[in-house]
Amino acid sequence: MEIKLTESIEDYIETIYLESQKHGKGVRITDLALGLNVSKASANDAVRKLKDLGYVEHERYGQIYLTETGTQRAVKVYEKHRIITEYLVKALNVSLANAEKDACSIEHIISEETFNQMKAYLEL
Repeated sequence: MEIKLTESIEDYIETIYLESQKHGKGVRITDLALGLNVSKASANDAVRKLKDLGYVEHERYGQIYLTETGTQRAVKVYEKHRIITEYLVKALNVSLANAEKDACSIEHIISEETFNQMKAYLEL
């Protein structure tokens, strides 16, 4: 069974994933903090928790890398984000900016049934 993570922790996993995809390498605490608009101390605390949960590898002052488990979780969170955004834009004609913002909140609370229906609507 998958561990239920807080919205904040899921946002960290997603951000680490996206930043590492963008740059093809690990992510620095500074970049993570900037990307999420949080303090370095908050980013450090979250990374420590993610490391304890087995989602990231991180040595003090080093870069952050998702583990295989972390990558799998990040891909799921990001998939939800992408599909919800697409659904809001295509089915409800929501602006992309608002769809992105709303998807960021919805992705954490949506049921599997509703999510699967969105995917079916989009024929994915």
